[in-house]
Parts: sequence; C-alpha cells; structure tokens
Amino acid sequence: MKKNKIFVACDSTNVLKIKKVLKDTQNSKLKIGYKFGLEFLNSRYGRSFLSKIKNKIIFADLKIHDIPNTCVSTIKAIKDLNIDYLTIHISSGLEALKACKKISGKTKLIGVTTLTSLNNKSLKEIGYNKNINQLVTHQVKLAKKAKLDAIVCSAHEVKIVKKFFKKEIITPGIRFNTKSDDQKRVVTPKQAYKNGSDWLVIGRPITKGDIKRNIQKLIDHLSQWSKI
Repeated sequence: MKKNKIFVACDSTNVLKIKKVLKDTQNSKLKIGYKFGLEFLNSRYGRSFLSKIKNKIIFADLKIHDIPNTCVSTIKAIKDLNIDYLTIHISSGLEALKACKKISGKTKLIGVTTLTSLNNKSLKEIGYNKNINQLVTHQVKLAKKAKLDAIVCSAHEVKIVKKFFKKEIITPGIRFNTKSDDQKRVVTPKQAYKNGSDWLVIGRPITKGDIKRNIQKLIDHLSQWSKI
C-alpha cells in the first residue's frame, strides 16, 4: 500500500539532536525524508554530517535566490552532498530557473512559491500588487515553463497549483491544530493530503518532545483518511 510521504524538518544545528531525529523517526508506515536548511548546512559540522548520511532521502531547503550565475554556482558547490531535493525561489526568474535545471542532474529542483509566513497583508508590505492566489498562479506557470521537478506551496494553494502543475507538490506549514505561530497559512496533515499534497514538511510537531510518540500521533491523525 502506498505510504504517506513526510519530510521531517531538521531545524537545528545540534548534530546529536539530528542523529536522534534520524533514529527515532524510522517507521514502516510512513515514507520519511529529511529536510535541512541553511541553518544546518552553514553550521560547524553541518556539511560534513550531510556528506556522510547514507540511504536517506535528503531535502536541502536552501531557497536559492540570486542572479543566474550565482544560483548555478551554488548548485555546483553542493553536488558532492548527493542531495535528492533542492529548493530555489521561483522569483529568481525564468533565466535562473532554466540554468539551474540544466545542471541539477539527479537532484530534483523544487520551486518555492510564496512563503507560508506571508499573507496578503505581508505581500502588500513588500510591494506586491497581487494577492497570494494570483501570485502563486503566476509563479507556478513560470516553474512549469522552466520544467522544475516539484513545487513548494501552502496547502491552501495546492488546488490552484494542481491546475497548472502535474508533478510533485511539497507542503510546509503543517500543524496538528491550525493555531498559527510564525507560520500564517497552516493546515493539519489530514487536510493537506485531502487538498492534494504529495509530501508534507513537518518540524516541531514531530521533533519537539517525544519524537516516537509524535510520529505515532501523526499516524493516528491520518488513520481515518490516509493511505496507510
């Protein structure tokens, strides 16, 4: 039976804590990958640690955002890490997206749409005239034109994204309840899958506290609907 796919967000620079996350999240009922951001990659032991991880699905959430030449150079600089998924901001522009896709090799290039920490008010504050749905629609069309492998978006926009993009959709901003913290557009795991997400990115609800218990809580949460 097809398993629900989860990226566990390893949002820490503590290698011992990350090792515990890798160990305690193993579960036969879920397909588990691991997301690492700039925080970890730039930490003292981050790059070395990542280079030694074997037989795990690795998602480097670097959110590359620069001129085309620098974006390409960044991807070349981390090719030795054997990363499975890598994020780039779609707002880097079509030229950068195409150039990065051309040299990404086996690494799946993921287009980042609009961060889940932003809402319509936030967009106006930084100078966007479009609302979130309009902006995400525009971004997804650009990602499709660049032939990216996947999209990162809030579960609130998944149905819109699926109209234009038929590849993998990865969804952050997942909480067991929808009380928001630093994320403004959050949903539950069950709702994200119902909306059509392929992968969920879950951090604190899994890694904070008893990790094994939290994994079981996730499985129980999904049990009435999921593919488990």
